[in-house]
Amino acid sequence: MSAPGTMTIAGAGVRVRCAAATDIGRARSVNEDSVLLSAPIFMVADGMGGHEAGEVASSIAVEEFSRLTDARTLRIEDLGAALRSAQARIEALGSGGPHAAGTTVALVATMAIDGISYWVVLNLGDSRVYRVSEDLFEQVSVDHSVVQELVDKGELTLAEARTHPYRHMITRALGAGPASDPDYWLIPAETGDRVLICSDGLSGEVPDATIERTLRDAPCPQAACDALVELALAAGGHDNVSVVVIEAVEVLGTGPAETTAPGPGADRTPTPLEEDTLPRPVPVDRRGAS
Repeated sequence: MSAPGTMTIAGAGVRVRCAAATDIGRARSVNEDSVLLSAPIFMVADGMGGHEAGEVASSIAVEEFSRLTDARTLRIEDLGAALRSAQARIEALGSGGPHAAGTTVALVATMAIDGISYWVVLNLGDSRVYRVSEDLFEQVSVDHSVVQELVDKGELTLAEARTHPYRHMITRALGAGPASDPDYWLIPAETGDRVLICSDGLSGEVPDATIERTLRDAPCPQAACDALVELALAAGGHDNVSVVVIEAVEVLGTGPAETTAPGPGADRTPTPLEEDTLPRPVPVDRRGAS
């Protein structure tokens, strides 16, 4: 199921074209994914849990973050507050045990900080954020999963991780257990950037090289979304698949002012995000190389 089409909207610091698509897949009876497409926040939540608990959990996460789209200004602290509110509501569902309600959260927010426009990425679980920028293609987020931890330890290659029996076991989620801390990244936005947010219904079916080629070749975000969903379905469609694509049409930040001395607020305490905005390094898959 596609959104009506590519939209052009102004986010904080960045004017973007954006689109979304979601599909139940070929093996599931319920689509437990939810998406948010409302500047300055763009999001995919992949729900989990029995008896439609996942569908409810992902919807709650989207509802809580959608409250921020009406704010005149968006702060990093607001993202954390929305996450905590969603956690409390999901816990209140009372669906304990092995099928407790929970959801991943992969989110991109546009934000202007000190005159510079940024993509602010938040990740909890194994839904992903990718970015294409000129000659660069990168997976920004790092999966919170058992197989990612094994890859980090050198016990699995990336190729082995794609077919490992524990590849769907995640180590952090919103709900479905104790509160978990998300990872954050702060990336300067550039005109022409294309950012993809997706559930593992895409990344688990379609190789990164194909994802990159599709993002680069599609004439608009909606075409990219539709093509990516079709690729996931053609590869088996074993899970719900949801994608959001955002393209920076114009970066509105003015850049930092040139000064010869520290300006007002120069001695302020950095936020947690400013202190730690780098992902864990993804190891080179040397054992899988030919």
